[in-house]
Amino acid sequence: MALAGLYRRTLPSPPATEFASPQGKKLFREALAGGTAEGFFKLISYYQTQSEPAYCGLATLSMVLNALAIDPGRTWKGPWRWFDDSMLDCCEPLEKIKTHGITFGKVACLAVCNGAHVEPFRTDQSSLDDFQKRVVLCTSSEDCHLIVSYNRAIFKQTGTGHFSPIGAYHAGKDMVLILDVARFKYPPHWVPLSLLWDAMNTIDKATGHHRGFMVISRLQKATSILYTMSCRQEGRNMVAKYLTEDIPLLLTSKSLKNVDDVLCVVLKSAPPSLRDFIKWVAEVRRQDECSTILSEEEKGRLALKEEVLKQIRETGLFKHVARYMAFESSLCSNVASLDYRDELSDIAANICCQGVELLTGKLRSSNGMCCKVTSVKLLKADNEEPVTMVSGTVISNATEQRIDMLIPSSQLEPSCLCDFDQNICCGMHPSIGDGLTVLLLSLPKDTWLGLREEKLQAEMKGLTSVDALPTLLQGEVLHLQQQLHFLKADLNISSTS
Repeated sequence: MALAGLYRRTLPSPPATEFASPQGKKLFREALAGGTAEGFFKLISYYQTQSEPAYCGLATLSMVLNALAIDPGRTWKGPWRWFDDSMLDCCEPLEKIKTHGITFGKVACLAVCNGAHVEPFRTDQSSLDDFQKRVVLCTSSEDCHLIVSYNRAIFKQTGTGHFSPIGAYHAGKDMVLILDVARFKYPPHWVPLSLLWDAMNTIDKATGHHRGFMVISRLQKATSILYTMSCRQEGRNMVAKYLTEDIPLLLTSKSLKNVDDVLCVVLKSAPPSLRDFIKWVAEVRRQDECSTILSEEEKGRLALKEEVLKQIRETGLFKHVARYMAFESSLCSNVASLDYRDELSDIAANICCQGVELLTGKLRSSNGMCCKVTSVKLLKADNEEPVTMVSGTVISNATEQRIDMLIPSSQLEPSCLCDFDQNICCGMHPSIGDGLTVLLLSLPKDTWLGLREEKLQAEMKGLTSVDALPTLLQGEVLHLQQQLHFLKADLNISSTS
């Protein structure tokens, strides 16, 4: 009786050499002796097979993130924090990836969002020699790993676009070991490095861009202390296009006299989803951690967030944005408002939804209901400043769980207080104004070149100069710029910055 389905494929050889073959073993022994298989052992310790036919990018990334010992900050199963390809959905819905796969830019964005340092190189922005140097660097160390995006057809294999990590390099034969994550199809195998370059130097029809490789390493500090871009937000492509392509054109087409005019044009012409494009990262306290006493680790993270918030509010740009927020109707004429308001009840609900995402690794439900009840209160400890905490009852998989989120605060004036009973909070929590300020700081540096008034152009460049920012805020902005860059790369927008 005939059996349905397929049991593996025969590896076309040449050009590939199976890792477990006598020749493959010999290549590995020589590579190990030559010092260019150092990263192999970490990778092989976390080698996994992609759980879906189109999950090659997700499986490759989760394998590399685990090899680098990066803490995902959320549970996989039971109490265990661990990367699995089913958890990597912050940039693209898993159902969509199951059908269409994932692009080079989205894999890079996923790596950034999950705490890795990423250096992406498309083949039209690199060279064969540079690729070889990066391969030698990563295979000679446990501190970085190299992911390749290539077309299988170049190796006479079935299928087209594929992702996998590089496990070793043989200098004498100039061959690389591909740890193929589609182990149900092909085993790990050696291929000539130059042929892998040819396989990467192909066009991904989904984006119109070249494929390539990326070097993934561990950040020395937490990624995005306070803010992050909502890569998976509905309408993100429209917002990314607006920020990187439309704004420069708008500034070129209008005669603007001062910073207020610039803010009116930039913010009033924006898509309605702009205000949700950037969000601040909640400090979630799990049920078993809930206490009226903060741990030293919690205090440290909260202090960093508060320092970033303070640095944002000390920038010259924030003062202009705050003025815009306060006098929007009088500063901008004949344009409808985008309703940039800060209601503490809305903020509490949104923070609670972030808690759901962090605890479960899943986004809020389609109807937006993920928190049954939210409340805001102050935690007071002896001889310490009170800490604002949002409490909510999370609804997930038909079960309820109580979680608390700590809110960073930075008063604008010593006398400025929150009245929780009246749902009024002045200058405490991260506001829409703070988010808009950091978003404007994250725009490409050539955004303002289209301004006709040279004095105004110089003023905007000064207000948005990343080099002039304090160290913490500078790191925050550079992280957001990298996120925006990856989003822009998948939009088929030419980059000039």
